[in-house]
Amino acid sequence: MDFIQLKVFRAVAEELHFGRAAKRLHLAQPYISRTMRALEADLGAPLFDRTTRRVELTPAGRALLEPAAAILRMGEQARAEVEAAHHGDSGRVRFSFAGPASQAMVGRLARTVRERHRRIDLAFRPGRYGPAVVRELLEHTTDLAIARFEHPPAGVESRVVARESGIVAVPSAHPVAAAASVSFADLRGEPFIAMPEEYGSAVRAMFVNGCHAAGFVPDVVQTAPDSWTCFALVAAGVGLHFSTDSAVAQMTLDGVRILPLAEEIPPIYAHLLWRSGDRDPALAKVLRTSEEVLPTVA
Repeated sequence: MDFIQLKVFRAVAEELHFGRAAKRLHLAQPYISRTMRALEADLGAPLFDRTTRRVELTPAGRALLEPAAAILRMGEQARAEVEAAHHGDSGRVRFSFAGPASQAMVGRLARTVRERHRRIDLAFRPGRYGPAVVRELLEHTTDLAIARFEHPPAGVESRVVARESGIVAVPSAHPVAAAASVSFADLRGEPFIAMPEEYGSAVRAMFVNGCHAAGFVPDVVQTAPDSWTCFALVAAGVGLHFSTDSAVAQMTLDGVRILPLAEEIPPIYAHLLWRSGDRDPALAKVLRTSEEVLPTVA
C-alpha cells in the first residue's frame, strides 16, 4: 500500500466512477483499474463492487476511507514541512546569550522573527558568556549568540551590534553613592560582587584590568551566577558590582545607585556571532532579519 494507491482509491471512492476518477487525476483509466486491483490484492479484500452500471464501496472499502484520508493528510503535511524547512520558512535556531545586558536585543529580534517567520523556533539558551559561546558554536550545540568581547573572536563570523559603557553599582547607603562619578582608584579596598572567573565574562575581565591599572587587586567577596543576583546583593549591602549600562536598563534598582566611571575606559562591544559556513536556511532568515533589527554598530 503506497500513497499513489491511496490517492487513486480516494478519487474512485469519491467519484464512484473509474472514468471520472481517471479524468480528475489526469491518468489513464486502465492505470486506475490496475492500481485498484493491486491495492485490493495487497489488502486481501475487495474495495469496490463493480458492475457495468455502477461502482459501490464494499464494507472493506468503507473501512479504508478514514485511514486513507489520514495517511494522505500526513503525507501532505510531511511534504509541506520539508518544503518549509528547505526554504527556511520553518526550523529551529538555538540562540545563546548572557543575561539582562542582552535581553532588549534578544527581545527585539525574537519579536520580529515571530512576526515574519512564525514557524521558525528560537530556542533560547541564557547564561552563556564569551569563550563558552564560541566553543558551543564550533561544537554545533548552538547556532546564534550575543556575547561581549574586546575584539572579534576568531573561528566564527560576527558583527558588533551594541557599544556599551562600564558603570559601578553601589548600595544607596554607601558613602560614595552621593558622588557624581567614581574612579577605579576610589574602589581600592572595597568589597566586590562578581561573576565566577571561569565564566570568561569580558565585563569582569575589563573590571579586573581597570583595578590592576589603578594599582590594586579587587577584593571579590562574593560571586553570583547572573547580573540579577549581583544587583540584588548590591542592594543588600554585600558589596559593589561592575557592570554595563545595558544591563542596568533591565534591573530593579531599589537600594542601588549607579555611578559612571570618572576615567575613560574602552567601550564594551556586544557581538552577534554565528558559525562560519552554516547553510541552515532558517538561520539565514534570522540573520537577514537581524541586520535590520540589530544593525551593525561602528
